[in-house]
Amino acid sequence: MRHWTSIVIPTVVLHFFLGSVHAGDKVRIGYPSTVGHFITMPLAQQKGLLREEGIDAEIVQIRPQAAVPALANGEIDYYAGVGPVVTAGVRGVPVRLVAAFVPTLPIMLIAGREFKSVMDLKGKAIGIGVVGSSPHIVTRLILKHFGLDPDKDVKSVPGGSADSRLAALQQGLIAAAVVPPPFDFIAKKLGFNILARAQDLLTYPEGGLSTTTKKINERPDEVKRGIEAGVKANRYIRTEREGTIQFLMEWQKIDKEIAAATYDSVAKAYSENGTVPEDGLRIVIEEAKKSAKVTHDVSISQVADLSMLRQAQKELAIK
Repeated sequence: MRHWTSIVIPTVVLHFFLGSVHAGDKVRIGYPSTVGHFITMPLAQQKGLLREEGIDAEIVQIRPQAAVPALANGEIDYYAGVGPVVTAGVRGVPVRLVAAFVPTLPIMLIAGREFKSVMDLKGKAIGIGVVGSSPHIVTRLILKHFGLDPDKDVKSVPGGSADSRLAALQQGLIAAAVVPPPFDFIAKKLGFNILARAQDLLTYPEGGLSTTTKKINERPDEVKRGIEAGVKANRYIRTEREGTIQFLMEWQKIDKEIAAATYDSVAKAYSENGTVPEDGLRIVIEEAKKSAKVTHDVSISQVADLSMLRQAQKELAIK
């Protein structure tokens, strides 16, 4: 009996201390905005999925322009966006994308009642949002997908929020506009047509998890566990409609009808396993090179480190 006790007690103590180490992993995770396609990490926190992975997280909203400086100076440990980190990686900043939770931007091209297809927009004005932004880039990709030259075949009208673009559409100032959920739902109720949904046509990583190379080198297990929490959150989003709608209502402070419409627009855009689509990431890299005025080749490894993702997928038995 003494021999058995001498073996078991240290084992129990060992597990206790290991659990305590994980429980003490305090991190700050930044996200760009309270839109439907950035709910992975906030939901992971609310549902206790980060705690399950031994991570005590504070979730903070941070402007995309401030994300990389905040990562570099330790103000945040992780960032839920993709674009700013890829642009910084292209410039040589030691930050990396480690997972893609939303491998496409769930936005829609809406148009007036008389337009039945994207090709019908030839020669017309389209509201694109901020020049060089993800919505603008994805709008160009949608137009190219349907055979239109975005530089010659349409007039791109920059500026304005999604609701102001919808207002311009109502006033007849533009023929079409690109909008995120739930504006597609609102537009449809107003009688406008949805001509294309980006998530049905292309990949362009928008939401994910990014961090510094320092964090990757010094705390790879923490990074892996953060990815695992994100994958679990995505699984919840994809399968638990009512629970996610309730989360959206609380997080965005919206009513159930709008939350349900948002969910129905974005749920399928969430990745099942956090995989980073190579073709979509290369598009992001090329756009980042233009923004950074970089002319040399940039490899995926210069902007992304997917080694922890592969480990997380293996542990979660994702095929």
